[in-house]
Amino acid sequence: MRIGMMRDHFRQSIWGRNKAVFGANAAILAVVSAGLLVSACSGSKVSDPFAGKGSPKYTKSGPLPKGGGRYHIGKPYQVAGRTYYPKAEPGYDRTGIASWYGPRFHRRMTANGEWYDMEYRSAAHATLPIPSYAKVTNLENGRELIVRINDRGPFSSKRIIDLSKRSAEILGTKTKGLARVRVQYLGRAPLNDQGSHLASMNTQLQRGATTRQMIAYLNQGKEHRRSPAQSVVTARNEWGGQGDALSAPEGYFIQVAAYSDVNNVRIAKERLSGVGPVVVTPASSAAYGTVYRVKIGPLPTQQDADVALRDVVSAGHSDARVVYAAK
Repeated sequence: MRIGMMRDHFRQSIWGRNKAVFGANAAILAVVSAGLLVSACSGSKVSDPFAGKGSPKYTKSGPLPKGGGRYHIGKPYQVAGRTYYPKAEPGYDRTGIASWYGPRFHRRMTANGEWYDMEYRSAAHATLPIPSYAKVTNLENGRELIVRINDRGPFSSKRIIDLSKRSAEILGTKTKGLARVRVQYLGRAPLNDQGSHLASMNTQLQRGATTRQMIAYLNQGKEHRRSPAQSVVTARNEWGGQGDALSAPEGYFIQVAAYSDVNNVRIAKERLSGVGPVVVTPASSAAYGTVYRVKIGPLPTQQDADVALRDVVSAGHSDARVVYAAK
């Protein structure tokens, strides 16, 4: 199975990956390392049909769309002689090994029809419903993260979850490649979340919300319910190019940029939606008329702000900085 590639970049989980999950009776096909054979649902072994090409790739320019796709559980399927049984498991709580996957699958279609963004806080799981939320705890350093499960994998009896590159960085597993983690299923994720709901979930996690509280929140409101903090952020995002800013809540913010062109504001919001809640504040300028200040926040801790700042700088905003707002 390992075919001599365990070292170094094998940690990117070049085991089986995407798939062909569409169609009522379609077998799930995995993109796997060279020479690996995939067992189709009929039980016969066939060469990987995606070898050298992979699942469909997003070819348009600009940032990858977030969300979309469809809710999916799927029928039992086989990969490399092992049968997987997708199902809803409300009480799913397992410990095991996490791996991660990155550039080779970046911008390719996931198992439920979304686009894989290695810089997004997502993950792949072999059997849980997709898209869904799971809380992942790195048992080696105590770091926690809510991830959006929107893909299938890893296809190995020794690993229970495949993290995106960004998720692995946040949890501190990327450098090592593999780490022992705890995975707790929370519930279905909003189908068309643009990143703000996932960011809000992680903000609540950092503020000390228990797993039970987060599950209860999802079950009560599904994708339509907003927490009070989310409602404030949403109101501030629906600026529509005019109006007064709401009073800012307390916390850390990433000061991103100021724009006079609303198209630039929309582009910035799309690119930064996966980092955290995007706040747009209109302001008057003698030189430029109305300008729109773009911020990320509020973020509860300095550590969260530092992580977000790195993401913002990586997105091309080298002048971004952390600011603190007190009530």
